[in-house]
Amino acid sequence: MDAEDVVQEAYLRWERADRDDIESPRAYLGTIVTRLSIDALREAKRRREVYVGEWLPEPLVTTRDPRESAELADSLSTAFLVLLESLSPPERAAFLLREVFGYDYAELAQVLEKSEDNCRQMVSRARGRLESRDTHAPRFEASREEQERLLAQFIEATASGNYDALVGVLAEDAAVYSDHGGKAAAAQRTILGADKIARFFLGIQKRFPPADPSIRLVSLNGQPGAILFSGGLPYSAFSFECGAQGIARIYIVRNPDKLRHLAATVAE
Repeated sequence: MDAEDVVQEAYLRWERADRDDIESPRAYLGTIVTRLSIDALREAKRRREVYVGEWLPEPLVTTRDPRESAELADSLSTAFLVLLESLSPPERAAFLLREVFGYDYAELAQVLEKSEDNCRQMVSRARGRLESRDTHAPRFEASREEQERLLAQFIEATASGNYDALVGVLAEDAAVYSDHGGKAAAAQRTILGADKIARFFLGIQKRFPPADPSIRLVSLNGQPGAILFSGGLPYSAFSFECGAQGIARIYIVRNPDKLRHLAATVAE
Protein backbone atom coordinates (compact mmCIF):
# COMPACT_ATOMS: atom_id res chain seq x y z
CA MET A 1 0.00 0.00 0.00
CA ASP A 2 2.88 2.36 0.77
CA ALA A 3 4.40 1.61 -2.63
CA GLU A 4 1.12 2.36 -4.39
CA ASP A 5 0.88 5.70 -2.58
CA VAL A 6 4.41 6.59 -3.67
CA VAL A 7 3.73 5.71 -7.30
CA GLN A 8 0.49 7.70 -7.31
CA GLU A 9 2.17 10.79 -5.85
CA ALA A 10 5.06 10.47 -8.34
CA TYR A 11 2.56 10.28 -11.20
CA LEU A 12 0.76 13.42 -9.98
CA ARG A 13 4.05 15.31 -9.83
CA TRP A 14 4.92 14.08 -13.32
CA GLU A 15 1.57 15.32 -14.62
CA ARG A 16 2.13 18.76 -13.08
CA ALA A 17 5.75 19.09 -14.23
CA ASP A 18 6.87 21.27 -17.13
CA ARG A 19 8.20 18.66 -19.57
CA ASP A 20 10.35 21.26 -21.34
CA ASP A 21 12.48 21.48 -18.19
CA ILE A 22 12.99 17.70 -17.95
CA GLU A 23 16.03 16.45 -19.89
CA SER A 24 15.64 12.79 -18.89
CA PRO A 25 12.25 11.34 -17.85
CA ARG A 26 14.01 8.26 -16.41
CA ALA A 27 16.27 10.39 -14.20
CA TYR A 28 13.42 12.66 -13.16
CA LEU A 29 11.04 9.84 -12.24
CA GLY A 30 13.78 7.81 -10.56
CA THR A 31 14.67 10.78 -8.39
CA ILE A 32 11.07 11.59 -7.45
CA VAL A 33 10.18 7.97 -6.61
CA THR A 34 13.36 7.46 -4.59
CA ARG A 35 12.92 10.58 -2.48
CA LEU A 36 9.24 9.82 -1.85
CA SER A 37 10.20 6.26 -0.92
CA ILE A 38 12.78 7.45 1.59
CA ASP A 39 10.12 9.62 3.26
CA ALA A 40 7.69 6.67 3.28
CA LEU A 41 10.33 4.38 4.81
CA ARG A 42 11.02 6.85 7.60
CA GLU A 43 7.32 7.02 8.42
CA ALA A 44 7.02 3.21 8.24
CA LYS A 45 9.90 2.78 10.69
CA ARG A 46 8.10 5.03 13.16
CA ARG A 47 4.95 2.92 12.84
CA ARG A 48 6.88 -0.32 13.37
CA GLU A 49 8.26 0.90 16.68
CA VAL A 50 4.80 0.21 18.15
CA TYR A 51 3.97 -2.84 15.99
CA VAL A 52 2.84 -5.85 18.05
CA GLY A 53 4.96 -8.96 17.47
CA GLU A 54 7.25 -9.75 14.59
CA TRP A 55 6.98 -7.63 11.45
CA LEU A 56 7.03 -9.14 7.95
CA PRO A 57 6.43 -7.41 4.60
CA GLU A 58 3.08 -7.73 2.85
CA PRO A 59 2.93 -10.98 0.83
CA LEU A 60 3.09 -10.23 -2.88
CA VAL A 61 1.83 -12.70 -5.50
CA THR A 62 4.51 -12.95 -8.19
CA THR A 63 4.81 -14.79 -11.47
CA ARG A 64 6.15 -18.32 -11.75
CA ASP A 65 7.49 -17.56 -15.22
CA PRO A 66 11.06 -18.96 -15.33
CA ARG A 67 12.03 -16.09 -17.62
CA GLU A 68 11.44 -13.64 -14.78
CA SER A 69 14.62 -11.89 -13.70
CA ALA A 70 16.29 -13.94 -10.96
CA GLU A 71 17.81 -10.77 -9.51
CA LEU A 72 14.41 -9.08 -9.28
CA ALA A 73 12.83 -12.18 -7.73
CA ASP A 74 15.59 -12.27 -5.10
CA SER A 75 15.00 -8.60 -4.31
CA LEU A 76 11.34 -9.37 -3.57
CA SER A 77 11.97 -12.35 -1.29
CA THR A 78 10.63 -12.06 2.24
CA ALA A 79 14.05 -12.81 3.73
CA PHE A 80 15.69 -10.04 1.71
CA LEU A 81 12.97 -7.50 2.52
CA VAL A 82 13.30 -8.30 6.23
CA LEU A 83 17.06 -7.83 6.03
CA LEU A 84 16.58 -4.46 4.35
CA GLU A 85 14.85 -3.26 7.52
CA SER A 86 18.27 -3.20 9.20
CA LEU A 87 19.33 -0.37 6.87
CA SER A 88 18.56 3.31 7.18
CA PRO A 89 16.22 4.62 4.43
CA PRO A 90 19.06 6.38 2.49
CA GLU A 91 21.27 3.27 2.75
CA ARG A 92 18.42 1.11 1.51
CA ALA A 93 17.79 3.42 -1.45
CA ALA A 94 21.48 3.56 -2.36
CA PHE A 95 21.89 -0.22 -2.14
CA LEU A 96 18.79 -1.05 -4.22
CA LEU A 97 19.44 1.55 -6.90
CA ARG A 98 23.01 0.31 -7.26
CA GLU A 99 22.64 -3.47 -6.85
CA VAL A 100 19.17 -4.08 -8.30
CA PHE A 101 18.60 -1.28 -10.81
CA GLY A 102 22.21 -0.76 -11.93
CA TYR A 103 22.57 2.97 -11.22
CA ASP A 104 26.16 4.23 -11.41
CA TYR A 105 27.56 6.32 -8.58
CA ALA A 106 27.18 9.57 -10.49
CA GLU A 107 23.45 8.87 -10.83
CA LEU A 108 23.22 7.89 -7.15
CA ALA A 109 24.90 11.13 -6.12
CA GLN A 110 22.35 13.14 -8.08
CA VAL A 111 19.32 11.24 -6.80
CA LEU A 112 20.40 11.18 -3.14
CA GLU A 113 22.08 14.60 -3.16
CA LYS A 114 25.28 13.10 -1.78
CA SER A 115 28.85 12.94 -3.05
CA GLU A 116 29.91 9.92 -5.11
CA ASP A 117 32.32 8.87 -2.34
CA ASN A 118 29.51 9.07 0.19
CA CYS A 119 27.31 6.90 -2.02
CA ARG A 120 30.07 4.31 -2.37
CA GLN A 121 30.39 4.18 1.40
CA MET A 122 26.63 3.78 1.88
CA VAL A 123 26.44 0.91 -0.61
CA SER A 124 29.47 -0.82 0.91
CA ARG A 125 28.12 -0.37 4.44
CA ALA A 126 24.70 -1.69 3.43
CA ARG A 127 26.21 -4.72 1.70
CA GLY A 128 28.30 -5.56 4.77
CA ARG A 129 25.33 -5.22 7.10
CA LEU A 130 23.13 -7.49 5.01
CA GLU A 131 25.82 -10.17 4.72
CA SER A 132 26.49 -10.15 8.48
CA ARG A 133 22.80 -10.43 9.43
CA ASP A 134 21.83 -13.20 6.98
CA THR A 135 22.73 -15.98 9.44
CA HIS A 136 19.80 -18.36 8.82
CA ALA A 137 19.96 -18.45 5.02
CA PRO A 138 20.04 -21.94 3.44
CA ARG A 139 23.59 -22.80 2.43
CA PHE A 140 22.41 -24.34 -0.84
CA GLU A 141 19.18 -23.30 -2.52
CA ALA A 142 17.00 -26.10 -3.87
CA SER A 143 15.76 -26.07 -7.45
CA ARG A 144 12.31 -24.66 -8.16
CA GLU A 145 10.95 -28.16 -8.79
CA GLU A 146 12.40 -29.43 -5.50
CA GLN A 147 10.95 -26.45 -3.61
CA GLU A 148 7.48 -27.09 -5.01
CA ARG A 149 7.77 -30.81 -4.19
CA LEU A 150 8.74 -30.02 -0.58
CA LEU A 151 5.87 -27.54 -0.29
CA ALA A 152 3.35 -30.12 -1.52
CA GLN A 153 4.69 -32.69 0.97
CA PHE A 154 4.56 -30.14 3.78
CA ILE A 155 0.91 -29.32 3.07
CA GLU A 156 -0.04 -32.99 2.81
CA ALA A 157 1.75 -33.90 6.06
CA THR A 158 0.16 -31.00 7.92
CA ALA A 159 -3.33 -31.76 6.64
CA SER A 160 -3.03 -35.45 7.55
CA GLY A 161 -1.42 -34.78 10.93
CA ASN A 162 1.64 -36.89 10.07
CA TYR A 163 4.35 -35.74 12.48
CA ASP A 164 7.15 -37.91 11.03
CA ALA A 165 6.43 -36.81 7.45
CA LEU A 166 6.35 -33.18 8.54
CA VAL A 167 9.70 -33.40 10.31
CA GLY A 168 11.06 -35.19 7.25
CA VAL A 169 10.56 -32.19 4.95
CA LEU A 170 12.04 -29.66 7.40
CA ALA A 171 15.70 -28.82 7.79
CA GLU A 172 16.95 -29.63 11.27
CA ASP A 173 17.62 -25.93 11.99
CA ALA A 174 14.49 -24.63 10.22
CA ALA A 175 12.85 -21.42 11.46
CA VAL A 176 9.29 -20.06 11.42
CA TYR A 177 8.52 -16.34 11.55
CA SER A 178 4.95 -15.12 12.14
CA ASP A 179 3.37 -11.69 11.63
CA HIS A 180 0.05 -11.09 13.38
CA GLY A 181 0.16 -7.43 14.43
CA GLY A 182 -1.88 -8.32 17.51
CA LYS A 183 -4.92 -8.97 15.31
CA ALA A 184 -4.81 -12.77 14.83
CA ALA A 185 -3.70 -15.92 16.63
CA ALA A 186 -0.09 -16.78 15.75
CA ALA A 187 3.26 -17.70 17.26
CA GLN A 188 4.48 -14.85 19.46
CA ARG A 189 8.16 -15.43 18.69
CA THR A 190 10.40 -17.21 16.21
CA ILE A 191 10.14 -21.02 16.31
CA LEU A 192 13.42 -22.85 15.75
CA GLY A 193 14.02 -26.53 14.99
CA ALA A 194 12.13 -29.17 12.99
CA ASP A 195 10.57 -30.85 16.06
CA LYS A 196 9.12 -27.62 17.52
CA ILE A 197 7.89 -26.46 14.12
CA ALA A 198 6.12 -29.76 13.40
CA ARG A 199 4.44 -29.71 16.82
CA PHE A 200 3.42 -26.08 16.30
CA PHE A 201 1.74 -26.70 12.94
CA LEU A 202 -0.03 -29.84 14.10
CA GLY A 203 -1.16 -28.04 17.25
CA ILE A 204 -2.71 -25.02 15.50
CA GLN A 205 -4.34 -27.39 13.04
CA LYS A 206 -6.36 -28.80 15.96
CA ARG A 207 -6.80 -25.67 18.10
CA PHE A 208 -7.57 -23.05 15.44
CA PRO A 209 -9.14 -24.80 12.44
CA PRO A 210 -10.34 -22.30 9.80
CA ALA A 211 -13.99 -22.46 8.75
CA ASP A 212 -14.61 -23.91 5.28
CA PRO A 213 -10.86 -24.01 4.50
CA SER A 214 -9.27 -24.06 1.07
CA ILE A 215 -5.69 -23.57 -0.04
CA ARG A 216 -4.15 -22.03 -3.15
CA LEU A 217 -0.55 -22.65 -4.20
CA VAL A 218 1.06 -19.48 -5.51
CA SER A 219 4.41 -17.77 -5.82
CA LEU A 220 4.82 -15.24 -3.00
CA ASN A 221 7.63 -12.70 -3.13
CA GLY A 222 9.41 -14.80 -5.73
CA GLN A 223 9.30 -17.98 -3.61
CA PRO A 224 6.94 -20.98 -3.48
CA GLY A 225 4.02 -20.18 -1.22
CA ALA A 226 0.44 -20.87 -0.29
CA ILE A 227 -2.60 -18.86 0.72
CA LEU A 228 -5.03 -20.46 3.16
CA PHE A 229 -8.61 -19.24 2.80
CA SER A 230 -11.37 -19.43 5.39
CA GLY A 231 -14.90 -18.90 4.15
CA GLY A 232 -13.51 -17.55 0.88
CA LEU A 233 -11.35 -14.88 2.56
CA PRO A 234 -7.54 -14.95 2.99
CA TYR A 235 -6.74 -16.42 6.40
CA SER A 236 -2.96 -16.92 6.28
CA ALA A 237 -0.17 -16.51 3.72
CA PHE A 238 2.88 -18.79 3.81
CA SER A 239 6.13 -18.40 1.90
CA PHE A 240 8.96 -20.93 2.03
CA GLU A 241 12.71 -21.05 1.49
CA CYS A 242 14.27 -24.43 0.87
CA GLY A 243 17.84 -25.72 0.98
CA ALA A 244 19.63 -29.01 0.51
CA GLN A 245 18.26 -30.36 3.82
CA GLY A 246 14.64 -29.37 3.26
CA ILE A 247 12.46 -26.39 4.15
CA ALA A 248 14.70 -23.91 5.95
CA ARG A 249 12.44 -20.94 6.53
CA ILE A 250 8.69 -20.43 6.73
CA TYR A 251 7.15 -16.97 6.83
CA ILE A 252 3.54 -16.69 8.00
CA VAL A 253 1.48 -13.53 7.63
CA ARG A 254 -1.76 -13.53 9.64
CA ASN A 255 -2.35 -9.82 10.07
CA PRO A 256 -5.65 -9.32 8.19
CA ASP A 257 -4.59 -5.81 7.14
CA LYS A 258 -1.78 -7.38 5.10
CA LEU A 259 -3.97 -10.06 3.51
CA ARG A 260 -6.97 -8.15 2.12
CA HIS A 261 -5.36 -7.43 -1.25
CA LEU A 262 -4.69 -11.14 -1.86
CA ALA A 263 -8.34 -11.98 -2.53
CA ALA A 264 -8.48 -9.75 -5.60
CA THR A 265 -4.95 -10.66 -6.75
CA VAL A 266 -5.57 -14.41 -6.65
CA ALA A 267 -9.00 -14.01 -8.27
CA GLU A 268 -7.31 -12.39 -11.26
